[in-house]
Amino acid sequence: MRAATIAAPGRAELVEARIPRPAAGEILVRIQGCGVCGSSLPLWQGRKWFSYPLDPGAPGHEAWGLTADDRRVAVLSQRGYAEWDVARETDLVELPDVLDDTPFPGEALACAVNVVNRTRARLRRGARVAIVGMGFLGTACARLCELRGVDVTEVDRHTQVEGPFDCVIEAAGTQGALDRAAGLLGERGLLVIAGFHQDGLRTIDLQSWNWRGIDVVNAHERDPRVYIEGMRDAAALAARGDLDVRALVTHRFALDEVGPAFTVATQRAEGFLKAVVCP
Repeated sequence: MRAATIAAPGRAELVEARIPRPAAGEILVRIQGCGVCGSSLPLWQGRKWFSYPLDPGAPGHEAWGLTADDRRVAVLSQRGYAEWDVARETDLVELPDVLDDTPFPGEALACAVNVVNRTRARLRRGARVAIVGMGFLGTACARLCELRGVDVTEVDRHTQVEGPFDCVIEAAGTQGALDRAAGLLGERGLLVIAGFHQDGLRTIDLQSWNWRGIDVVNAHERDPRVYIEGMRDAAALAARGDLDVRALVTHRFALDEVGPAFTVATQRAEGFLKAVVCP
């Protein structure tokens, strides 16, 4: 099969690799596409603790495709930048027929669903919610919050807005976004950290957080079962037309264009939300 690999920082290659053989309890999936996740950008850019080249297909973990019995599924797997990958049977979510022509980076969509689910006790109708960072994750979270009847304010680098808000979702993963999100909260407000912070230590104004008595939730999941439930919820929302996945996927690339896909995701040009790679 053909597979892409990150051979060195900033360099991707197309290679030939063996089609993986599923072990007991695993399913072989013919990949139709795989999203480019912001959490993978450090692998593309390079860090001293990474080893190259990566395995063929890595680090693609937002894949969807077809099983041997023609079920269209979203999968939790790790080598989705390839023509084939394997996943445990328990790590597949069957997609409704109405989504047959829709790109579906299930793991990424599950992240947004799970962020909102972690905060739903505060997302009452009429609550004031701000979302800092309007990339893929923030935009998806905004739509999911609106479905609950919440008053959502979208905040990007150019937005001038003042608090206090009942809940602020930080969805950018930067020090600046964290500072801004915390500053928008009123007393006893809820700060939801949805952004993936991976480029060093963070500092916080704990005195201010303490004085206002704010609550803090790290809205990241590690349990695959929770991801699977999030993927199921996302598929159901998309099938009903409540979540427009097509609008969230803004850029498509072929398997031999993994390098350009990561470059576009790094540069985040105007209008960019999510890139997908389709074999």
